[in-house]
Amino acid sequence: MSDREFGVNSAFCYAGTDDLSLPKATVSKIITEILATDTHGGIAFARDTRDLLIECCVEFITMISSEANEIAEKEAKKTIACEHVQQALEQLGFGDYVKDILEVASDHKKMQVHREKKQSKMEQSGLSEAELLRQQEELFRSATDKFNQGPQED
Repeated sequence: MSDREFGVNSAFCYAGTDDLSLPKATVSKIITEILATDTHGGIAFARDTRDLLIECCVEFITMISSEANEIAEKEAKKTIACEHVQQALEQLGFGDYVKDILEVASDHKKMQVHREKKQSKMEQSGLSEAELLRQQEELFRSATDKFNQGPQED
């Protein structure tokens, strides 16, 4: 769906963006890490400046997403792909960043492949499915017996 379908007149005017934000703690952490590597040491980042930066980031993400969406729609695609974002960056004048962004995307994909697969509780138990089923049936049998005995007096 294009912005026009949502009643948005301009690529830079978005209805409901007051509800959009980024986590302040995360942005603060990024800022702190950047300032820590800065040679000017001791520079503080004002809270209202951080909030302004967050608004700028949200606007940037919205603008790139909108442009990428329009590109995908023109190609009759229902999913925005990496190449749509790349084209959007280039069309909006951010072509200088494309190489770095593609490197980050590639690194992210590699990390996802090598990320440890989370084990289910069944896999963590180390027991076979048959043994787990036997234990479950035993627990059901025990619970049924306790239920059938009725309340026990102390």
